[in-house]
Amino acid sequence: MRLYRVINLDRGVVLAERARMASRARERLRGLLGSEGLSPGEGLILRPCWQVHTFGMRYPIDVLFLDAKGIVARVVLGMRPGRLSPLVLRSRTVVELPAGVLRETGTRPGDRIGFQPDFPRRTGTPAAGTYLSRRD
Repeated sequence: MRLYRVINLDRGVVLAERARMASRARERLRGLLGSEGLSPGEGLILRPCWQVHTFGMRYPIDVLFLDAKGIVARVVLGMRPGRLSPLVLRSRTVVELPAGVLRETGTRPGDRIGFQPDFPRRTGTPAAGTYLSRRD
């Protein structure tokens, strides 16, 4: 499974250094179920996705709902285990992060989020991330 860096382009902050992409139905269905938690810097990208749940999970998560252009449509802070998120019809992508990340970074609706594939980087600051095309 490919890893991506998740970046809030408007605030210039990294939300996750190592986010897994779940774009196949089986991967999205499994999601974070059975995991012990998300470590700092980790995340899960679900695509396509309009709604998530935390049934069977043992830890809270922050949830970002992104529209087709990578704009934050909705933020759910600290979604506790055993919950169903709102249905966000504008959403095309969901990013699940460790609880507290979105508050710490000030991420809110309207912010632009980018994804940068995890590949060997040259020294120096990487260029701003780009939103993934449908083929990724």
